[in-house]
Amino acid sequence: MLYKFKSRATAELIMLEPVGRRVLQIIGKDPDQPQGIITAEQIPAAIAALQKAVEQEEAQRSAPAEQPAPAESDGEKPEPSERVWLRQRVVPFIDMLRDSAAAGREVTW
Repeated sequence: MLYKFKSRATAELIMLEPVGRRVLQIIGKDPDQPQGIITAEQIPAAIAALQKAVEQEEAQRSAPAEQPAPAESDGEKPEPSERVWLRQRVVPFIDMLRDSAAAGREVTW
């Protein structure tokens, strides 16, 4: 499933289900609803919630690991993480929210 976010102030933004679901949960919306709305009045709170979630993820990432690194007994080195962080995923959505708020428009999905 895809989440397609629309606003009259910006172009459409499409997210895959896991990311769209997480974003909607962060901003306090029900991801199980096939359609929904973020009103212009709700946008500042949604942006704040997304920024807080990004900050929390980055704090966890920068905290020292509590578990010891796995032993390299077989001679293989662990591969670097290719994870896409929340910040990278939500920046386009935050931009959409800001542009929509500036124009006084809601965002729907």
